[in-house]
Amino acid sequence: MKNIISKIGLAIMLTASLASCSKFEELNVDPTKVNEDQVRVEYLLNNAIIGAQQDPHIAERMFVLYWKTAARQHLSTGLAGGTHSDGWSSDYWGRGYLSQWLNNVNLAITVGNKRIADNTAEAHINNVVQISRIWRAYLMSEATDNFGPIPINGFQGENPEYSNVKDVYYYMLEELKDAVSKINSATIPSDYKKYDNAYAFDLDNWVKYANSMRMRLAMRIAEVDPTKARTEFENAVATGKYIKNAEDMFDVAERPGWDPLSGVMSREWNGQVLSATLNNLYVGLGGIKSANQLAATFAPKIKPANYAGLRLLEHFSQKTNDPMAGYFFDGLPNTIDPRAYKTFYIPGDVNSPQFSLYPSWTDDAKITKVKLKRTAGDIELDVKNTWSAQAIGDFGAKGSANEIRTIQVGKIPGLSQAYRASGSKRVFFASWESYFLIAEAALKGWTTGTTAQQAYENGVKASFEYNGVSQFATEYLNSTNYNNVGTSVKFTHTTEPGNSRSMSYIDGYTKAAGTTTIAYPVNTIYKNGTVRNDALTKIITQKYIANMPWLPLEAWNDHRRLGLPFFENPAIENPLPNLPDLNSGNFMTNNVKFFPQRLPYPSTFRESDEANYEKAVGLLGGEDKVSTPLWWAKKQ
Repeated sequence: MKNIISKIGLAIMLTASLASCSKFEELNVDPTKVNEDQVRVEYLLNNAIIGAQQDPHIAERMFVLYWKTAARQHLSTGLAGGTHSDGWSSDYWGRGYLSQWLNNVNLAITVGNKRIADNTAEAHINNVVQISRIWRAYLMSEATDNFGPIPINGFQGENPEYSNVKDVYYYMLEELKDAVSKINSATIPSDYKKYDNAYAFDLDNWVKYANSMRMRLAMRIAEVDPTKARTEFENAVATGKYIKNAEDMFDVAERPGWDPLSGVMSREWNGQVLSATLNNLYVGLGGIKSANQLAATFAPKIKPANYAGLRLLEHFSQKTNDPMAGYFFDGLPNTIDPRAYKTFYIPGDVNSPQFSLYPSWTDDAKITKVKLKRTAGDIELDVKNTWSAQAIGDFGAKGSANEIRTIQVGKIPGLSQAYRASGSKRVFFASWESYFLIAEAALKGWTTGTTAQQAYENGVKASFEYNGVSQFATEYLNSTNYNNVGTSVKFTHTTEPGNSRSMSYIDGYTKAAGTTTIAYPVNTIYKNGTVRNDALTKIITQKYIANMPWLPLEAWNDHRRLGLPFFENPAIENPLPNLPDLNSGNFMTNNVKFFPQRLPYPSTFRESDEANYEKAVGLLGGEDKVSTPLWWAKKQ
């Protein structure tokens, strides 16, 4: 067996280990003098785990500004408008983050296997190696889902050979299956369990995670390689060992500070306010009344079920297919998914445990009075106890005159402090995801051991339990109420909502009451827009809501894969230069070209290894652009 380990590279990685694993100093060894015989395989694995949790520098760029933006988990145009940052991508890949995590986990595998081969390994090292292979598969999936073709044999001290996305997926699926098959009964000594920040080396949980990952990756390729996807999925689910309960979830505890375990959404300058995409899914879904979720003091602000809000056409763009474009909702919804009030705070509700004062160096979060500027005289609004959202994109002069749009924080519902204070656990794989994957598989006719409906309902219940709203689950699951995009909850209720509905409004300028027809949006990238309420739409809608906010990459992946759930087109009062296909003549129609498909490779890769860069782009099957779909994604 060939094992080449650079001692210089080893020293560099172990020096990095000191920064990310405070217990490493127990070795009491000068990191510049360590050698292969002294390094602990467990430490290398743990560095790869906690590194991927992402320190504030890279979390802000990748998790928040890339993934959450592409997934429409907050109001931000950025990548969702086709704009990427080469610097952010270089930081993630080319300047040590992802490459360091993969270096560490590959080194764990290489060192462990060498010791096993020369009979110097402790009994449990085989299992650490297999766990490292499982974690490497995840890291590779993160890389390929962002960029596309990557090296299967990369980050191992040799010049890598790039592989196309299909080959990478086949490799990851095989690695997960083979690693699980080689885990034996040798337990890992308790002294080392603190060096696994995810599962404390609980072998059974690692097996469950590996099988759930196989299910995730198999479903990812289901639209382009259904035979392979079905075989892999059925094999994984048949084991019965996958993430089913809260205690099985793969999560990593956060802590305050500035290191790899700091909260991924903790940077105060990121507003992370409610998006129109989420709001259109939340409002009306499940039929649970706001009056039954909130204190009685909110009752005067709860609006009738058919109320659209204040019509403010001079300040809100209508050049988008957001069904509520042009309206500001000046109260609280009559009915709303109960997870909404747990995930976002209500503007002005400063005593709520959800309320976030970020950024703490301004009073923006607490100020609820805003101005809408106009030549006929400014309008002042108080947004306290209101629940509004806006489409992403360019609002032009309308946005510039609208302080709700320009300030956002405290004016639009904002992400709960529970997710911002570095006191939670970052979820990498949750029980609800297993159930929604199984529901989708069963819907396809694959053998899963259960029905699509039962798995779907189990996924909803798991998400409700996580959010502390289980008391509403039964009523919610039986609801036939439609949300703003025409989808209901009850699995067997597939009646379409019709094309539109009549709603009341108040003219925000004249205060005159009126009625209008609000059309349900047409999601033309899913079944040509012919359905809004079929079983798959329900499954992905619930998966999307459940994955908020911990799993934005998965939410983005599902939308790229299926075109679900409905994402409104960015507003285009002015053209978006990085979405040239979206224009004033087609903004009411969805198109794959209107949504980001990947991250271009960083310039550091292109400049340092032109030959491999050219090969990677060739394997991509298109230009090295944000708009080029990956192998497993929808193409039109």
